[in-house]
Amino acid sequence: MILGRVIGTVVSTRKDERLTGFKLLVVEPMQPGKKAESGEFVAVDTVGAGVGEIVLAVMGSPASRTMTDADGPVPVDAAIVGIVDTVELAGSR
Repeated sequence: MILGRVIGTVVSTRKDERLTGFKLLVVEPMQPGKKAESGEFVAVDTVGAGVGEIVLAVMGSPASRTMTDADGPVPVDAAIVGIVDTVELAGSR
């Protein structure tokens, strides 16, 4: 899982029809106490997240398994699967 902050949205009028109705959000990975090594990525929002929120995301095959329909997995590489309330490290928030 990837801890990240939603920093933007993506609007796509032409996409796989199975993605219709889902928000596409730009996520910036967070590594508390470190600079993020990887760059931002676009993820399908499955939980109703918004800009500024800290989220949990999955990538690759786990992401496609979060979204399946009668035809099988939906073609996604990243999915937001949780909204984080708090992060605590060594007793600090």
